[in-house]
Amino acid sequence: MALAAIFVFLIVSALQLVDRYLDLAKKRGSQSDEQIKLRLEIKQLLKEANQLSTPSTFAQAAKLKRLAVAKEKELTKIQEQDTKGNQSLYDKYGKILLVTKVLIYALLVLWFWSTPVTTVPQHLLQPFGKMFSLRGVDSATGHVVVGILPWLFLTSRVSKLLCQKFSFVLLRP
Repeated sequence: MALAAIFVFLIVSALQLVDRYLDLAKKRGSQSDEQIKLRLEIKQLLKEANQLSTPSTFAQAAKLKRLAVAKEKELTKIQEQDTKGNQSLYDKYGKILLVTKVLIYALLVLWFWSTPVTTVPQHLLQPFGKMFSLRGVDSATGHVVVGILPWLFLTSRVSKLLCQKFSFVLLRP
């Protein structure tokens, strides 16, 4: 019975981890080599323009600044195109993940519907014991019997919290 609870928790945690990774990848986006190259060129042009601060080199500095502005517009256009393409890709993956979650949750509910997932000592669930119990209290051990629906709710909340707290692990390149 304890293995079933751990098994369900690991499956739900894996689904939450994939969901969180997809959200972080969607927010962070990707940078192509072209975008990185353009950013470096813009920085270099602005640096050169700032170095030319004398009145005799004003025209050359203005030309460099205009060139940097043109490259920034080009970079913005490239980023918008990448965002549109990646957004639809992330939406597609998000829908696939949602369907997968629903199917796995439904399969787990069907599998554990008539059997308890785990038993927990009654004092650990003191104010919420009735809410988590499947059939009340196990008469042999005096422990609260936890069903699949409350266990799925509890494990999904806990795994989502853990994924949020440890999202820095997912941010590594």
